[in-house]
Amino acid sequence: MKQDFRKSTLSNGVRVLTERLPESRAVSVGIWVATGSRDEPGEFSGISHFIEHMIFKGTENRSALDIAKTFDRLGGFSNAFTSKETTCFHAKVLDSHLDIVLELLADIFLNSTFDPMEVERERQVILQEISMVEDSPDELVHELFNNKFWRGNPVERSILGTPETVSRITSSHLRNHMAGFAAAPRVLVSAAGNIDHESFTRKIDSLFSGLSNGVCKERRHPPRGNFDCFFKRKELEQTHIMVGLNGPSSVDPERYPALLMNVILGGSMSSRLFQEIREKRGLAYAVYSFVSTLQDAGFLGIYAGVAPENTCKVISLIRKELERLASEEVSQAELSAAKDNIKGGILLSADNTDSRMTRIARNEIDLGDYVSYEEVVEKIEAIDAGRIRQCAERYLSEGMAAALLGPLSDTDINNCKKILEG
Repeated sequence: MKQDFRKSTLSNGVRVLTERLPESRAVSVGIWVATGSRDEPGEFSGISHFIEHMIFKGTENRSALDIAKTFDRLGGFSNAFTSKETTCFHAKVLDSHLDIVLELLADIFLNSTFDPMEVERERQVILQEISMVEDSPDELVHELFNNKFWRGNPVERSILGTPETVSRITSSHLRNHMAGFAAAPRVLVSAAGNIDHESFTRKIDSLFSGLSNGVCKERRHPPRGNFDCFFKRKELEQTHIMVGLNGPSSVDPERYPALLMNVILGGSMSSRLFQEIREKRGLAYAVYSFVSTLQDAGFLGIYAGVAPENTCKVISLIRKELERLASEEVSQAELSAAKDNIKGGILLSADNTDSRMTRIARNEIDLGDYVSYEEVVEKIEAIDAGRIRQCAERYLSEGMAAALLGPLSDTDINNCKKILEG
């Protein structure tokens, strides 16, 4: 697979990454900041996400309507997102519109005014977004798990913030946070598509050369998992279950066997949990597993939505499948199918300029390097059944945690705790 990756660093520390795809008519561009919700002051939790909303609401040069009209005229796509560790403002347009979209993205990133009236309007939107999570139990149980599993560390906080913290954020707070948040060494601009690296870098230099290269203080401390059964009683038709084990960080070599273990456990329709809990027993409509990674920690999560009377039975089945992975090597057929699943997902994403733009940025932020598709495939292929068993054994031996949301009795909760403790 042809990959034409280039990297440059501007004099103020802003990094510029490109991957050239000359056969494509599209270009995807992202302005990334290597800070997220875990880097916020606790009293202003949710401020990065608030900035994400406000960034499209007007600059010194354009109104919110001007910004919307320009993006619409380009016929492309624009959006933004906030995670625990990064914030990104991105767009996808035709290659002929690259200069226009770069100037527009730079304007909203560097010159947003955070008008107080717009702040008040958008605050109500964010409060509604928080309320939507409260009304969506399958999302709320994930928030509950994160909050309790990572308690004692800023990673525990919701990316959205809370009604209390969002209500106290002002226009002045947003401007002050943006000034420190957007220091040049934390910023990178990534692009993938029909693009020339040299001319792209010159354009970025002309737009971002005035960005401060102030010192970035490292404030992060690695979180530690808390292994307990957390619960929240709520009158619902189902119990929503989140089971979690320690997992790899985004830089841990063990992320490769963990990804394969996840596909085998619950990351596909032919996975053990999907087949056992849904297909054979009909105990859940939704059941799946996933790997959640940070730069210094991670966890393997398992979700299921079940009838309340089946809560303990499903947790017991989850534990049984984890114990089987930790004690028995998976078959070669199962391992080969899991490898094909991951390789297929990786290689199919290579046809998408958004995926490539995101991939080169994340590799730079997490690893400080470019990792080719071939290198990832080689690492996946090198994993044998013994590595997966060792991975499962290690994580299971460190403990199991769970968050339960629903109409639970004290007896249910105590029985679930016993199952988790083994």
